[in-house]
Amino acid sequence: MRSTTIPRATLAFGAALALGVGLAACSPDDAQDPEETGDPSPSESMDHEDMTDDAGALEPSGTGDPFADARTAAAHMPETAATLADGFVAALDIPGDATSPAADLRAGMTHLLQEHVYLAGIGVATAYVAGPDSPQFEAASAAIDTNSVDLADAVTELAGAEAGETFLMSWRAHIGDFVDYAVAVQAGDQAAADEAVANLTAYTETAGAFFEEVSGGELPAADVTAALQHHVMTLAAAVDALAAGSPDAFDLLREAATHMPADAAVLATGLATAVGLEGDPNDEASSLRSDLTAMLGEHVYAAGVAVFAAYTNEGGTESEPFTAAAATLDANSVALSEAIGSLAGEENGTAFLELWREHIGFFVDYANALATGDEAAATDALAALDGYRGGAGAFFSEISGGELPADAIADGLAMHVETLAGTIDSLAAQLVTE
Repeated sequence: MRSTTIPRATLAFGAALALGVGLAACSPDDAQDPEETGDPSPSESMDHEDMTDDAGALEPSGTGDPFADARTAAAHMPETAATLADGFVAALDIPGDATSPAADLRAGMTHLLQEHVYLAGIGVATAYVAGPDSPQFEAASAAIDTNSVDLADAVTELAGAEAGETFLMSWRAHIGDFVDYAVAVQAGDQAAADEAVANLTAYTETAGAFFEEVSGGELPAADVTAALQHHVMTLAAAVDALAAGSPDAFDLLREAATHMPADAAVLATGLATAVGLEGDPNDEASSLRSDLTAMLGEHVYAAGVAVFAAYTNEGGTESEPFTAAAATLDANSVALSEAIGSLAGEENGTAFLELWREHIGFFVDYANALATGDEAAATDALAALDGYRGGAGAFFSEISGGELPADAIADGLAMHVETLAGTIDSLAAQLVTE
């Protein structure tokens, strides 16, 4: 197989679970039956029945589709961010309202726009590895489109069905132009690449006019166009690097994604004003919630990219691409610890990072076990993650002065452990080859 040994300190797939405290937002019983959704059957990379015989053991929840599963895991992060923001706002008396409709809009747009960038990057990487006509790329494209539909639904809720349909049609076309650009770059077809860029540039102008109209002028066309042009430029740079096999691709993809929270703030501000939403999307509490949403969502996807790099490059975790992807992931980890430190003190930020890395190690053990077919090691790793939940709950309860209850946090971590472990199952099934 291409990758069998994954360094404990770097892989970190599922590392978002260290802050994944969605409390009672979801439970394992909420997971949809693949037979009802039409998703693939759960991964058969390992017999999980044996893993869950022990009392209290957690059961990975996956569909066999790593792109859908990663999105499921990431979908918990906005609720997690809201929970954390609520706790810290209460504990530190941070001004503003993190639960207002305007705050909801900003956080939701932050999540969906940032997810769009990462799904697009993963989709391009999949096309380059498996081919644009492969079942893997088809699955990646489906995940991208579900994100597009969710964005269109948000527009519909604010501006009506006709506006939502117009947005979706235009948004899907711009994604198609990015795919055309990616294929042209890999093929060295400069004329086709130039045509795709021209189409994308035209899209930024059309979209600017669209948002100015639906917001009643609260979102000036020129401002939206400028933001989207930056989106096109930064994502195209990441695509160029992916096509060239450059280790800079991962930092460039993160740069493209990092711009999205600012765009979300602009859009949320204009749309909230246009429809008269209650609250301020830019007060301190709302900003904290949005920032946490961005960092947690990024951690899920940056971790997924690192796993992808490990499993699709000769040398696996010793390869240059994986090393670069792991460094990008670590930059996010440090940013999260700094955010905790800014709220609870530098000492607690350091403690968080240590706890985070311990938890990462357990997920690395699980990923290693899947790659080597070691069921006993997989069971041990899940048991360690189960035990970790109590320590994480106690940590957050302490630094929030009890505003984040330890038991509720520990209970909430179960769903996150199971969905992220299920995603690892699906990645192993799709990417680890004999």
